[in-house]
Amino acid sequence: MFDITIFAAIGFFFAAYAVVGNDALQTLGTFISSNDRLHWFWLFLFAAVILVITFTYGWMINDGDPSYGRLANERKYPPVTVEWYHTLPPLVLLIITRFGVPVSTSFMVLTVFASIGGMTSMLQKSLIGYGLAFAVGLGIYLISSNTLEKFFRKTEHQQHHPIWVLLQWMTTAYLWSVWLIQDFANIFVFLPRELTAFEGFTAMFAIVALLAFTFANQGGPVQRILRSKTAVTDIRSATVIDFTYASLLFYFKELNNIPMSTTFVFLGLIAGREYGFALTTKAIDLLRTCKIALSDIAKAYIGLVLSIDMAVGLPFLARGLAGGGFPLDELVPTSAYATFLIIANLQLIPVALHLRKKSKTRMIILAAMLGLSTTAFFIFPLA
Repeated sequence: MFDITIFAAIGFFFAAYAVVGNDALQTLGTFISSNDRLHWFWLFLFAAVILVITFTYGWMINDGDPSYGRLANERKYPPVTVEWYHTLPPLVLLIITRFGVPVSTSFMVLTVFASIGGMTSMLQKSLIGYGLAFAVGLGIYLISSNTLEKFFRKTEHQQHHPIWVLLQWMTTAYLWSVWLIQDFANIFVFLPRELTAFEGFTAMFAIVALLAFTFANQGGPVQRILRSKTAVTDIRSATVIDFTYASLLFYFKELNNIPMSTTFVFLGLIAGREYGFALTTKAIDLLRTCKIALSDIAKAYIGLVLSIDMAVGLPFLARGLAGGGFPLDELVPTSAYATFLIIANLQLIPVALHLRKKSKTRMIILAAMLGLSTTAFFIFPLA
């Protein structure tokens, strides 16, 4: 039987539903879009088989830990007894994703469980992931936009060679499995680090059921972000995107076991791709590309700050409600972390202004502030 609390079970369910629904955009979005002529059930069955294989392999080689060691560092991600407030971040994530906002599930779910060192490592790796993915996407599409992608656009309505179907399904299997290795931690953080066969496979089939709902819903509202990008429904372009994204995730998987935001990597790749098109193709407006890319960053930033605020505020609130009082000097452990929180929340003002009206001036101010704060984050330690 399950040796978990009711809050752990609720948190797991919320996290599984939110993670699968949100990240269908990144991992399976192009697959769904470019195969919309097929019934959703066959697409789901393919993804479900990959999920079962990936879970089973990870559970077996890691002695009952399906997170592939992402939570093994107990100094950064200490095991805790799941309380009511741990279930709120995935619930908030679940609500936000219904509005199509590309929130990082890693930050929203894991931050409330992480120490300052764990949160810092995760954020640093994610920011590096965004930068590298942007550079890779920009480089690839600066080269291919007027060659390979131009050929794709000219032959978009022609019958494609059957090899592209095989390549896309193979690439999707590669991407989906690598992403699961990265993001299983976001779901299984609510459960014991070592699961029995009954616990593990019951949890796995619950995720499969939620995956079926996501496919039946055609990827959910977050899918709108992908559909706004250039030529993502062409199966050949989708294959190139998925293979590049999967290879980036594989690189970071091999780099170390620190959890990271796959959403940041995805947004960086897509932004670099759009800039590559805008710089080489007259049909795509550079200013519009800047607005869209910065808007995606702004929305992800809101989710990031919200997750950090909840990680700080929810345990403080829970302790106060339990009779421990609300001593403000114990809200944050260091002055550096307090400064970080203040600056992060103040930057929500230019973020909101940009999302309300995307003028050039507001774009420049927001980009400059985010760039400076990112640089400062890498230079000055929080703990």
